[in-house]
Order: sequence, then C-alpha cells, then structure tokens
Amino acid sequence: MSWEGLNFDFTGVVFDGGEFTGAQFSSGKVDFGLAQFSGGTVYFGDAQFSGAEVNFSDAQFSGATVYFSGAQFSGGTVYFVRAQFSGGTVYFGGAQFSGGTIYFSDAQFSGGIVDLSFAKFSGGRVTFDGTKFSGSKVDFSAAEFSGGPVDFGFAQFSGGTVDFSNAGEWSFPPAFSWTDTPPSGLILPSKEDPSHG
Repeated sequence: MSWEGLNFDFTGVVFDGGEFTGAQFSSGKVDFGLAQFSGGTVYFGDAQFSGAEVNFSDAQFSGATVYFSGAQFSGGTVYFVRAQFSGGTVYFGGAQFSGGTIYFSDAQFSGGIVDLSFAKFSGGRVTFDGTKFSGSKVDFSAAEFSGGPVDFGFAQFSGGTVDFSNAGEWSFPPAFSWTDTPPSGLILPSKEDPSHG
C-alpha cells in the first residue's frame, strides 16, 4: 500500500490493532503523535520510511504488540521523541536504518520489551539522546552497527537491561556519554570477541 504524498493524522488515536504492513511512507506527513498502542497487535512490518515525515512523538506503547520488523528507514525523518514504552512488546527485529534521521530523543523505556535484534544500522542518523531506560528489556542481539551515527548521548540507564552483548557487528559502535565504566543495566560486547573490535 502506498501512502506516498498523502497526509494522515492519527494524533491521539487509541489503537487496539492495526495493519500497516508494507506501507510506503515516501513523502507527505503521517502523524501518530500522542497515539496509544494499548492492546491488540499493530503491524508496521516491512514498511518503508523513505522520504516522509512520520511522527510517533509522545505516543504510548503500553500494552499492544507492535511490529516494525523488517521495516526500512532509508530517508525522511521519523520521530519517537518522548515516546513511552511502558508495557507490551515492540519489535524492530531486522529493521534497516540506512538513511534519514530517526529520533528517540527523551523517550522513556520503563517496562515491556523492545526487540532490535538483527536490526542493521548502516547509514543515516539514529539518536537516543536524553532517553531514559528505567525498566524495559531492550535487546540488540545480532544487530549490526556498521555505519552511520547511533547516538546515546546523555541517555540515562537506571534500571532494566539494554543488551548489546550479542551484537553481530560492532565496527561503528554507538556513541555513549560516559568515559569509563558503563552504567548498570547496560551490557556491551566483550572486547575479547574479535568481531566486536
């Protein structure tokens, strides 16, 4: 389904299910700001974010299962600014971040599971600047960091687990703001593993 050139406003909508599988967001603006994903299953699997502005700012992921699996972020701008991940499960497994800009700035991960396993960060810019990780399990297993900045500057880790230990590629690692010992709950790849440099 092509959403090219169209504007859609889902501001504040409560989703208890939804189907956006394979949607092509290639221009225009799609607004999910303040939306609530509180139950059911919402699919964005294999969606293509290649030129549109897509806004999930202040959205609440509190009980639904939301799939961004296999989604391609190759252009445009996608905002998850101040989004709250407090329950349910959000899958970004196999998503490809190769262009454009993705903002998770000031998002809050306080519960539930966020799965970024097999995601590929090879270009564009992804920022988690100021994000608070206080209770969720965030998994980057087999994720590939091979190009393009991924910024965790000023992110706060005060509970839960953010696990990079099984990342598949670490040749262009994310930028963190500490200088010595990683915060509690943040697990980095072992330096003894040659694939993790």
